[in-house]
Amino acid sequence: MIRQLLMSLVAGAALVGTPAHAWWNDDWSERARIVLDTTDKGLALPSAQNDVVVPLRLHSGNFDFAAAAPDGADLRVIGPDDKTPLPFEIERFDTVNELALVWVRLGAVAQGSDKNVVHVYAGNAKAAADARAPVFAQGFASVLHFSETDGPLKDAAGGPGSNGSVTREANGLLAGALRLAGEPVEVPLQGRLKLAAGGALTASMWVRPDPGAGPATLLALGPLKLVRAVDEVEAQLDGKKLSAAAMPASAWTHVALTVAGGKATLYINGKAGGQADVLLPDATPNLVLGQGLQGLIDEVQLLPVARDEGWVRLAHAAQGADSGFVRAQKESQGSAGGEEGSTSYFGVLLKNLTTDAWVVIVILLVMFAIAAWVMVSKAMLVAKIDRSNDLFIEKFRASTTPEFGNDEEFQGSSLWRLYQIGTREVAKRRTQGIETLSGANLDAIKATLDATLVRENHTLNARMVLLTIAISGGPFLGLLGTVVGVMITFAAIAAAGDVNVNAIAPGIAAALLATVAGLGVAIPALFGYNWLASRIKNISADMQIFVDEFVTRAAELHGA
Repeated sequence: MIRQLLMSLVAGAALVGTPAHAWWNDDWSERARIVLDTTDKGLALPSAQNDVVVPLRLHSGNFDFAAAAPDGADLRVIGPDDKTPLPFEIERFDTVNELALVWVRLGAVAQGSDKNVVHVYAGNAKAAADARAPVFAQGFASVLHFSETDGPLKDAAGGPGSNGSVTREANGLLAGALRLAGEPVEVPLQGRLKLAAGGALTASMWVRPDPGAGPATLLALGPLKLVRAVDEVEAQLDGKKLSAAAMPASAWTHVALTVAGGKATLYINGKAGGQADVLLPDATPNLVLGQGLQGLIDEVQLLPVARDEGWVRLAHAAQGADSGFVRAQKESQGSAGGEEGSTSYFGVLLKNLTTDAWVVIVILLVMFAIAAWVMVSKAMLVAKIDRSNDLFIEKFRASTTPEFGNDEEFQGSSLWRLYQIGTREVAKRRTQGIETLSGANLDAIKATLDATLVRENHTLNARMVLLTIAISGGPFLGLLGTVVGVMITFAAIAAAGDVNVNAIAPGIAAALLATVAGLGVAIPALFGYNWLASRIKNISADMQIFVDEFVTRAAELHGA
């Protein structure tokens, strides 16, 4: 109930003063709004790109898996106009670990723009048929994702795939990956890629060598080879070698080769390296991967055309795990607004809170409510006592007789209560026939007044301990929620194997919300406690002074 209340407040805050944003279809309740930023803040493309296929990573921070169908059957991908459906296919959809990878075919990616927007819709239990489409069927000779659970490799471009079973790593760079231990894997292309002297080619792949791995042939198409030689990548074709940057072990490296117009360019991690004038061999080769390689290979793409540097940089940025090129945000129907959407960041955090963090935050909310009640009630009490004390002491000091005023006039005054006790003690002795107070009588009266003063101090300090508990316990409770939340997040990431920052960030940020809640309890309680303590100290000092003044007045009027 508390969670729903908080989410409602966040959603309401997001809606205030925010214009409604278009929604493709009211039957779908949730969507992820994904921006491909090609400005200098994201990926500065050297040229606009047409007809490209990019992966979209979905996770708990940008997509509501609870609202989607278990297998992602209700997913729909819509273009920037929020009207045009885009072809897409799902490589991975894991509702348990809340991770998904969706490949989308885009008609164009503009240069220097943050308006390259894709909407991924979900949340329609009545969605008819799966709307997936083979996005690699045109323009690609072969595409290998390596995400099959077992058996031969499947070619996403429609090729035959591999002949035999291969070893896979469940969690690679994008989803699954090919695990190699030195033995090559051959993928028949059956003439889908024809090389010719005046032809063109684009080859793209990700490689992560194991520590201590030696030289290896990463990819071979007949006499054309991409080779890792002494930690450096080389392209060998037409009797020439093109060298590029180093390929370190235990790290994913993007390797791409383009050949067009008799010129070959080798790219490492999106940056152009070696170039040479070459001619492609006349051949219809098969694809051979990982001859002598110990490590992982992921996302191999072969195109019978030459894509430019912009395409290579786009592929590296979009497929890579850490990139500011892609920004994503989850939205719910009726809560989105503006160009960038207006879903509150706190709404994202609340949706990603783990159960233990919710328990801690609920406890902290109760502590805050108690602390607020103590501060308000104590502030009202000390204000009332201060006003009444000021009124009473002014009249007491102006009076020459021990009796004056009435009870109602000094309601709430601690000094008035002390005065009543003092006058009662004096009257009691006079009824006993003691007209003149001795030193012993005055000491007894002062002792009674001191006891009353202690009781008044107890009343003033009552429940102040609740503020000290909030001050000292709030941050520690919040830290406990954060530590446990971080542990759960890393455990889930380890189980899923997806270590990109987009998968980690929502869980970590949500876990930190517990610490923020703890500080949100402690800081107001600290200020309130110090202010109240100073006011109570002043009232206590006034009472001590009054006790001395009363005893002195009693001695003057009734003493020997």
